[in-house]
Amino acid sequence: MLRKFSNSRSLSDNLKLGALTAFTSGMVNVASLMLFFSFTSNITGHYAILAEEISNGKWFQVFVVLLWIALFFFGSFLSNFIIIQGSIRKSYITHSIPLILEILCFISVGFYGQFFYSESLIETEILVAILLFSMGLQNGLTASISNFSVKTTHLTGLTTDLAIHISMLTQKRFRNNAEIKNKIVLLCTIAGSYLVGGIIAGLITNYAQFKVFYYVSFVMFFILIYDFSKSYVDVSIYQRKKAKKSNVMETRN
Repeated sequence: MLRKFSNSRSLSDNLKLGALTAFTSGMVNVASLMLFFSFTSNITGHYAILAEEISNGKWFQVFVVLLWIALFFFGSFLSNFIIIQGSIRKSYITHSIPLILEILCFISVGFYGQFFYSESLIETEILVAILLFSMGLQNGLTASISNFSVKTTHLTGLTTDLAIHISMLTQKRFRNNAEIKNKIVLLCTIAGSYLVGGIIAGLITNYAQFKVFYYVSFVMFFILIYDFSKSYVDVSIYQRKKAKKSNVMETRN
C-alpha cells in the first residue's frame, strides 16, 4: 500500500490504501462530530464558518478557523514534502512517517480526552486542530503516492468524479473501457469504506468516548505492519534471486 509510488501502483494497491484510510477518515469525522460537534476530515465547511465569522466581526474566532485551515494545509504540505524529499529505495520508511505522525495525533487526542478533557472551548478548539492536522497528513499522503487517484478524507469531489465516470458508461464507446470501470470500483470502495468507518465510530463512541481514537490508531498501525511484512518478503525474494544469479555466474566461470 505504501511502498509503491505514482504510476507504478496497481488497482489493488490503491484499493487497499483507499479502503483502509477512508475507513479511518470516516471514523475520525463521526467521532469528532459526536465529541466536539465539529467536522475534522475536511475543511469545506470551515471556509463557510470563516466567512461567517468575518462578516460578524468575531476576530478571535476568525483566527481560530484560519488556524484550523492552516493546520490541514500544513499537514498535506508536510506529507508531500517528506515523500518528495525521500529516497525511492527507502520509500516504505518515507511513506510511513506521515502515518506515524497521524497515529501520534490520534493517541494524543484520545489520551487527553480520556483523562484531562473538561469540555472547555479552548480545549475543544485545540483537539479539533490536532485532528485537522492529522487528516491533512493523511490526505496529502494518499494523494501524493497514488498520483492523486486516492483522496480519502472528503467525499465531495469523489461523488462528482463518480457521477462523471458513471455517466461516461452511457456512451457505447466507453462501456468496455477498463480504466473507467476500475476508477468507478475505486471510488465506490472509498465511499463505502468511509461510510462503514463512520457507522462503526458512531457505535463505538456511544460507549467508549475518546477511546475510539485508539481504535483508529490500531487501523493505521495495521497498515504499517502489513506493508512492513510485504517489504520484508520482497527483500527476501530479491536477495534469493541475487544469490541464485551469483551462483549461476560462479558455476559458468
